[in-house]
Amino acid sequence: MGIAIFERYSGGVRPTQAGRAVLRLARTILEEFDALLATAISVHNSETGRLSAGNLQTSLLAFKERFPQIELVTVERSRTRLAAALRNGALDVLIVTGRLPLLNTEEMPLWSERVLVALPHDHPLAMRETVGWADLRGETVLLSHYDPGKELEDLLISKLLSPEDRPKIERHDVSRSIIKSLISMSTGISLVLESDMGANFAGLVYRELRDGAGPSRFDFSATWRPDNKNPALWEFLKLLSARYRSPPIGG
Repeated sequence: MGIAIFERYSGGVRPTQAGRAVLRLARTILEEFDALLATAISVHNSETGRLSAGNLQTSLLAFKERFPQIELVTVERSRTRLAAALRNGALDVLIVTGRLPLLNTEEMPLWSERVLVALPHDHPLAMRETVGWADLRGETVLLSHYDPGKELEDLLISKLLSPEDRPKIERHDVSRSIIKSLISMSTGISLVLESDMGANFAGLVYRELRDGAGPSRFDFSATWRPDNKNPALWEFLKLLSARYRSPPIGG
């Protein structure tokens, strides 16, 4: 490349400043290559049916019971990468917080979930039944780059307008399950959604976040491409529509 990417030191090698930038881009390229492979595999397996969904946390069990022959694949990524995967066909449907306005897609409103704070079991705030947003001052809040980490951060900032009143925010390029592992080691707390309580993690407790307006909630929606011919997708959308009585809202 004509520049030093790594430098040697007594403990081995480490990336230079330029090398760290190259590594970040290389990881993105590898993820895009993974998306390319997923697309090829999806086409190859089209005879048996395959449904790929981003950030899906509910309704899968009912669909699997109805269509046990269909393979379900779920992934977590940043919202930008999820949108790119939907556009290039690597994913069939995205389940996201709020809306994801993309060209040539359709959307369906789904369910709503409360926003909670995840705490180590011995944290002082764990002794309360509910936690106020102002109580987060002085805390370290761990958030994932994966969806809906950015939306949770935006909500936190909207609730605590003054920077002096906000907690320290640490952003990690890891899944939410790794964030929970970090919380269990008492490295911080995190904002999560109601469905995260279903994935039990030893040493964690969840408390509802409230202010004068009551609990905060996030609405979920499904987004898909109407030109997607995967029959598994359309069966899944029919199940969602019946389950949540939600017609498509257009795109």
